[in-house]
Amino acid sequence: MSRQISIFLSSMVIFGMIHLDCQVRAQPAKEITNSIGMKLVLIPKGTFQMGSPETEKGRHYNETQHEVTISKDYYLGVHEVTQAQYEKVIGKNPSGFQGAIVGNENADFPVENVSWHDAVEFCKKLSELREEKAAGHVYRLPTEAQWEYACRAGSKTAYSSGESSESLGDYAWFYENRNRQTHPVGKKKANAWGLYDMHGNVWEWCSDWHEEYPKGAVSDPIGPKEGGDRVYRGGFWGNEAAYCRSANRLSFSPSIYTPYGGFRVALSPSGTPKQAE
Repeated sequence: MSRQISIFLSSMVIFGMIHLDCQVRAQPAKEITNSIGMKLVLIPKGTFQMGSPETEKGRHYNETQHEVTISKDYYLGVHEVTQAQYEKVIGKNPSGFQGAIVGNENADFPVENVSWHDAVEFCKKLSELREEKAAGHVYRLPTEAQWEYACRAGSKTAYSSGESSESLGDYAWFYENRNRQTHPVGKKKANAWGLYDMHGNVWEWCSDWHEEYPKGAVSDPIGPKEGGDRVYRGGFWGNEAAYCRSANRLSFSPSIYTPYGGFRVALSPSGTPKQAE
């Protein structure tokens, strides 16, 4: 009997080790690099206060503070999509501030002059690349809530770098240091979660139609099913600091394109959340 018990216990230990090993191996990587050299970092699920308190300097009326839960981890591009990446997928570079024009042919400038529709098409075509399909990667634009959550990176202040804009120049290209153009991605400091240029450089498209915030707590908001304008986030190189705040919101027609706007991509470790088309 004792021998049978011993065998049973040994089997349970081995089963437990195998189960634990499977759990460990099932954990998604903290950072991945895809087939076109784009780096994405894993953003952990959590709950945060979206919007801004009424006392925040530069606050706009449409930033009603409310609790938002992001219930699943997701990946977000470490950088804004570059011109080289966009051209590799789409076959052309629509940007006004191209490397050769501003004196640096090899720099990774963010793509701009892209509409919301252009950004969605890029995500679609990137997902259709043979290597990305084999990896099960389905790219998309982040929701507005995912964007702000990642921008804040655990912070509760006006900027991910703090309440004051005095140190913003260490993290962002904006009005005070812009030199009237975009700049190569990743040249400033990253936020606490390893994301660059979340403040400034170029505005970034989000997936949502624009609407007023809810007054209560919500989980995984994706915006309304229809609307007139899509959400723009982050500010650009010509904006004053207040427009680069974590909570600042803007919206434009999804057909508009300007030398101020680009985007970054999101990716779910498993599957793609349903969102407004």
